Amino acid sequence: MSGGILRIVFTGEDLVRVRIASRIDELWETAMSLHVLQKPGGGADMAGWRRQARADLAETGLLTPVRQRLVPLMPIKAYFPDFLTPHHAQAGPQNGIDALADTPPSRVRREVDQLRRHAGLPATLDDLARGNQRAISGLARLADCYGRTVLRPHRTRMEHALGRERARLARQLTDHGVETMLAALAPRIRWRPPILEADYAAGQYEIHLRGRGLTLIPSYFCRYTPVALADPSLPPVLIFPVPRRIPAPGPGDALPDLLGTTRARTLRCIAATAGCTTSELARRTGTSLSSASAHAQILHRVGLITSTRHGNMVIHQITRLGTDLIRHPTLPSDSRAHHNDQDR
Repeated sequence: MSGGILRIVFTGEDLVRVRIASRIDELWETAMSLHVLQKPGGGADMAGWRRQARADLAETGLLTPVRQRLVPLMPIKAYFPDFLTPHHAQAGPQNGIDALADTPPSRVRREVDQLRRHAGLPATLDDLARGNQRAISGLARLADCYGRTVLRPHRTRMEHALGRERARLARQLTDHGVETMLAALAPRIRWRPPILEADYAAGQYEIHLRGRGLTLIPSYFCRYTPVALADPSLPPVLIFPVPRRIPAPGPGDALPDLLGTTRARTLRCIAATAGCTTSELARRTGTSLSSASAHAQILHRVGLITSTRHGNMVIHQITRLGTDLIRHPTLPSDSRAHHNDQDR
């Protein structure tokens, strides 16, 4: 399915009911990691995890069951059943596994039938498609074994990444309010009051919150586009990628030669914060407000960052081109980035 746009429509009541998930949601991480397992890319860390996960699954005898029963339920860029990611998992992995095992057979049949409209299913899922209770319980046990084998050994790394993102969002919320926090979520998410808009793999979709609020769930394994539940009657959630850590400059770093010392520091700062205001940028780079603004304007003009006005503030975020330039600092042939002696 081609890419699309997700629109989440807020009311004033919804803005005061936005919350940030306080812990890892292991069943969402299971779903997102199965996408990573199926698709190359996602960064060097995901390539390493992918190799190790396949080896660990093979060693424990889980690789074939995962390929036959979990992977087909989680197609990339298409619908996958909501019952696989119950909200109970936000209270802990065992709560989520228990809720998955207790899913009513009628719901499983309905959502698997919906999946059939988007992707073919192997015969190994026929019992599940009929809503067989033993098959549902077996799927929950398999999901639990999968998590124990390939997710929990990486839990410390996941906690560090998700903890940084929760702290960043909490700082935005405390310092500037909920709308600024929404505006600084991620490069593929845009706050255009009263709509939160995101790039979306599963076509065009619109969610009206209608006073229910929204739970933001940063995800370690979500590496492509944000994800939401398909059923609009379920508690609304938005799963989105945490910003990847930008490598520190090495001894042969060429970025200052390309952009100038201050502008290179400015770009790295925006990348590291995954979204900041001009005043934050000035404070972090040790420059004046006018200087930070001028450097950001140039970075914006050459496509290395986006700058979105929200009220009397501007939120700066790194683009894919900017991230690529930091990771591989060679000047693109069509780039207009330049610097002069004053920029140093």
